[in-house]
Amino acid sequence: MVEGKGTLYLCATPIGNLSDMTPRAVEMLKAADLIAAEDTRHTRQLLTHFDIHGPMISYHEHNKERQGPILIEKMLNGTNIALVSDAGFPGIADPGEALAKEAIAAGITVVPVPGANAALTGLIGSGLPCSPFFFGGFLPKSKKNRREKLAEWKHITCTIVLYEAPHRIVDVLKDILNAWGDRPMVLARELTKIHEEFFRGTVTTALNFLAENPPRGEFVVVMGGSTDIQEPEKLMDPLEKVRMLMAQGTDKKSALGAVAKEYKIPKRELYNRLLKEEGEVK
Repeated sequence: MVEGKGTLYLCATPIGNLSDMTPRAVEMLKAADLIAAEDTRHTRQLLTHFDIHGPMISYHEHNKERQGPILIEKMLNGTNIALVSDAGFPGIADPGEALAKEAIAAGITVVPVPGANAALTGLIGSGLPCSPFFFGGFLPKSKKNRREKLAEWKHITCTIVLYEAPHRIVDVLKDILNAWGDRPMVLARELTKIHEEFFRGTVTTALNFLAENPPRGEFVVVMGGSTDIQEPEKLMDPLEKVRMLMAQGTDKKSALGAVAKEYKIPKRELYNRLLKEEGEVK
């Protein structure tokens, strides 16, 4: 701990089953001077269950830019803060990531207090390879941005773990099917709760399942990685790229500008090389 400064405790909370709350997390929440919560009403119910009655302040995605500096200032002045999300680890697909980064930059000690995590719980129960894996969190909400992200991740060869909301899960799986094709996958929901459920199959069979079973609750989506073998990309010669663009109808000036920018070379240099090749200069 840094003398004179408070500490930021990142306290994991249950993802469903309250018995997964660790004794250490309870101890830290009782000892903290202030509890920063994603949803104070939701967290108050949890705290009441464990007979914790400390003061709370709200810290979430929509106020983190305003609240972050306030919390940092409090910790610089000696306040110990316990940060919790609605469920699981603060910082995993959660605004707690930003506060931890700001605290570290300010020289404040950050202490993780481990516990339940939905991504890892879904992964180990999926039956798909657990190591290595890629965690992508929530895909973008807009269809355009989501498709761009799926194109970016298409050739990841390890297991992929995502989070998704019930009202978007069908659209997301359709986009995944279009972008990645049919792959092995697992849908996990209600993890650690009475109605915990794992659907194991492919993207197509998962869509069929959801058509017959309206989605409820947050999903952990565990996807098999790509089996495509990517050939190393050969970088086209800049002049060859210019000629290709011109053959496709791009004017010379625009083609030179685009290729110079892509290859990070001066446009004038590229132009002179083209003139020389065309025999217009000796």
